[in-house]
Amino acid sequence: MRVILESPYADNLVNGGQYLAYARQCLWDSLLRRESPFASHLLYTQVLDDKISEQRKLGMDLALGWYDVADICAVYTDYGISDGMRRGIEYAESIGLATEERSIKDASQTSFGASFSDNGR
Repeated sequence: MRVILESPYADNLVNGGQYLAYARQCLWDSLLRRESPFASHLLYTQVLDDKISEQRKLGMDLALGWYDVADICAVYTDYGISDGMRRGIEYAESIGLATEERSIKDASQTSFGASFSDNGR
């Protein structure tokens, strides 16, 4: 199943990198479900600067193209719903793409959390 992942990302550096770590945990959760996840905020921010509004908007706009081929939009809510997530959710609903709220309970206890932090990633 092709899955769009929504999780907070803006202000990642202000929050000590917790949103980046959380987005990776969401990706891991989706992989464990045997899904084919897409997390634009993990991919596009490798080349776009999220602190530059034009580049942030470009990444968000281009990510919407993936919604048309996805089977579901998974919304990870442990840190609430950001404005960027809300935009993705609204777009998903406007094209009839199902959304599903998800939560990662104590993600630091997953095997992903342990192996991921041990590798310094």
